[in-house]
Amino acid sequence: MAAITAETVKTLRDRSGAGIMKCKRALEQTGGDLAAAEEVLRAQGQIDASARAGRMAREGQVGAYIHPGGRLGAIVEINCETDFVARGPEFERLLRDLGMQVVALDPLFANISDIPPKVLRAKRASARKEAAASGKPAAIRRQIVEGQLKAWYAQVVLTEQPFRDQDRTVGQIISDFAAKTGENIKVRRFSRFELGG
Repeated sequence: MAAITAETVKTLRDRSGAGIMKCKRALEQTGGDLAAAEEVLRAQGQIDASARAGRMAREGQVGAYIHPGGRLGAIVEINCETDFVARGPEFERLLRDLGMQVVALDPLFANISDIPPKVLRAKRASARKEAAASGKPAAIRRQIVEGQLKAWYAQVVLTEQPFRDQDRTVGQIISDFAAKTGENIKVRRFSRFELGG
């Protein structure tokens, strides 16, 4: 097992934003492997974010992003638990990044829970009809339906969309930020504007 130095702990802390003791424990758990320790912290952050999901997020900011040329823009509201986090530069960067995401990929809903039940039922019925026409066994048809819904979510739901050219979704970026801050972070709503649209 590699010796875990203060420098290694500091490097992991700078990368992850997690506390010193959490970083040290993650490094001990992974035998000093920085990349593996980062994954451990990310997984713990996801679990912690799930636990925080029930807490009220009443602070936050509304931010605007106007694309160069002034033809496209977005207004995004992100909520958190404290004004301290809402006023930080990382929160403002997240707000701007999500504004850019809305302008670029034009999602219809902020979260899966925002999809009206009627729309979701219609999409599920359409996917079932397509799957039934495939002639595949029932178990495979269910997988086809779920796969089609997942692909549709990635197009129309902001938190399910891939973030820029990364392998992570917007929801994962938000969860990572929530893990760093220790707060419940939510995209409440957004509006996209297009000149003449």
